[in-house]
Amino acid sequence: MYEQKNMCVDALPLHKTAMGILREKNTISVGPNDYVFPNKMNSRLGTRNLLWAFYLALERAGIENFRFHDIRHTFATRLVQQGVGIYEVQKLGRWKSTSMVMRYAHHYPESLLSSIEVMDRIQDKPVITNLSQSQNQRGYKSHLRLVTP
Repeated sequence: MYEQKNMCVDALPLHKTAMGILREKNTISVGPNDYVFPNKMNSRLGTRNLLWAFYLALERAGIENFRFHDIRHTFATRLVQQGVGIYEVQKLGRWKSTSMVMRYAHHYPESLLSSIEVMDRIQDKPVITNLSQSQNQRGYKSHLRLVTP
């Protein structure tokens, strides 16, 4: 469960790897609690402390020019590049619109390859075209025209 800025509570699914890491972390924390990152008194860790730990980890890893918010870009981009639909990415990232997802998700040319390869699968099949034009615009009376590539 996640409490949002608008004070609503949202449930987000996690994949097996993330759940395993969180379960392992929970067994080595101070004790059982409802927080993923509790403080030493087993209560909620403040946002500043979480960000401080994040930036300290970046420094130790030698990562430069990376902000906490960049994780959202990486999340959306990786999902889209693996073929997850924009609607699903929107819901998983809790964006209000698909246009916001488009700001975050970035394709690389190879991620579009499987989409264009659909054309190879239909190469040997007849393709129906010109269905959206009126008969007068097409210049023939039949309502369907089969075109073989």
